[in-house]
Amino acid sequence: MNDNTALIRLMTWLSPAFPVGAFSYSHGIERAVHDGLIHDMPSLQAWLDDLLHHGSVWNDAVLFAAAWREADTDGLEGIAALGAAMAGSSERHMETMLQGSAFVQAIGHWAGRVSDIADEVPYPVAVAAIAARNGVELEPGIAAFLHAVLSNLIQGAVRLVPLGQSHGVALMAAMEAPILTTAVRAAHSSLDDLGSTAIMSDIMAMQHETQYSRVFRS
Repeated sequence: MNDNTALIRLMTWLSPAFPVGAFSYSHGIERAVHDGLIHDMPSLQAWLDDLLHHGSVWNDAVLFAAAWREADTDGLEGIAALGAAMAGSSERHMETMLQGSAFVQAIGHWAGRVSDIADEVPYPVAVAAIAARNGVELEPGIAAFLHAVLSNLIQGAVRLVPLGQSHGVALMAAMEAPILTTAVRAAHSSLDDLGSTAIMSDIMAMQHETQYSRVFRS
């Protein structure tokens, strides 16, 4: 496959317009804003840095790498089960599983071999398996996935804090180097590298489930 074809496909699959419903999830950030833990651009950047280096986003990068390597083996099912078990709360489980299922359903226009991927599969596992089967290299695939995840969270926070669009763009520029560094690290990771110490993020995700008034599903 032409490298540019793989690039165009990846851009399409991780576009905000791709029908996985990513815009409806805040990953607990809505509760963090409600409680004043995120209240400006620096506090949002610190929150995202923790997720990327020590929390759920890092775990998703590790799962992506493992699923990419096992995309054509029976090991993919075990990685999917592990990814589902790694979700720290009910709505985080819903977030990753519903996005993963929606991704698999929508991807049939490009990828011929999706029948062996379960209907319910974590989002990073689904994207990684399809990316590998369509000639997307591991490290760029992880970087693009991380960029899409963080971009979605930033756009949600822009509305919640609120922040100006210029702040959102500035933050994406600031996250560029950490994303690339994490992609390299994750590309050389194994499942033994899974683990999260972003405890406050997990607590906010749990408390968000019972928040009286809210905009996002997680």
